[in-house]
Amino acid sequence: MISVNNLEKKIGSVKAMNNLSFTAQNGKITGLLGPNGAGKTTCLRTVFGLLKADSGNAEIDGIDVAKEPMAAKQKLGLFPDPCGLYERLTPREYIQFYAELSGMETDAAKAATQDVLSKLKMDDIADRRCQGFSQGQHMKTALAQAIVHKPTNIILDEPTRGLDVMSTRILRELLLMLKEQGHCVLFSSHVMQEVAALCDHVVVMAKGQVVAEGSPAELCERTGKESLEEAFIELIGSDEGIAA
Repeated sequence: MISVNNLEKKIGSVKAMNNLSFTAQNGKITGLLGPNGAGKTTCLRTVFGLLKADSGNAEIDGIDVAKEPMAAKQKLGLFPDPCGLYERLTPREYIQFYAELSGMETDAAKAATQDVLSKLKMDDIADRRCQGFSQGQHMKTALAQAIVHKPTNIILDEPTRGLDVMSTRILRELLLMLKEQGHCVLFSSHVMQEVAALCDHVVVMAKGQVVAEGSPAELCERTGKESLEEAFIELIGSDEGIAA
C-alpha cells in the first residue's frame, strides 16, 4: 500500500504539491489523473525518494520513504522509460543486474530473474541483445526489471507515452496481471481512456491538490456526466482542462 500524507513541495515559485493526500491499495490499480502541471510526476518522484518534500510524508507498506529510503525502495518497483534500456545487454543480464542492485545475492538474483522471465513469457528473447527489440519487447524487459525483486508496489509515470497500439495493449494486460497478483499499482496519466479502462480508483489532481477521488463510475455519478472525460472537465474546470 502507498500512502501520501499532506505532501507539500515548492519548486521555484510554483507549489507543485499543496497538502496532497491519498492512498493506493493493494490489489488495485490507482490512477493519478490531471492536466500537465498538476503535480503528478512530482508526487511520484517524491514517493520513490527522488525528490524530498518540504513537509508531509509518503509511506510504502508503512515505511516512511524519507526516513528509511532503502527499506522503502525494496517494497517498490519503478517502471522506467523502456527506451532507456542498455541495448548491449540481454534481458537476462539486464534484469539480473537490477536484481543484485536491489540487494539480492547472485544466486537469488539468478533465480528471481528466471522466475520473472517465465512469468512474463520472455524465455524466447531472454538471451538476445535488447538492441533491435520491438516496443513491446522493450516494455516487457523494463517491467521485468521493475518487479524482479518482488516489490509489493509498482509505480509508473505516464507509461503508455510514445507506445503504439499493440504495445499499449500488452502493457494494460501486464498491469491487470499485477493487480490480480495482489500488487498495488500506481500510475499517472492524462489519457482518459487509459484511466477509465484500467483504474479501480482515480485521484483527480489540479494545481498540486486532490480535487476528487473515487472509481470512474463514482466520479461520473458525482458529476452527473456519462464519460470520465466529461466528469474530469467538470471537476477541474474547463479552463484548466483546456490547458492540458
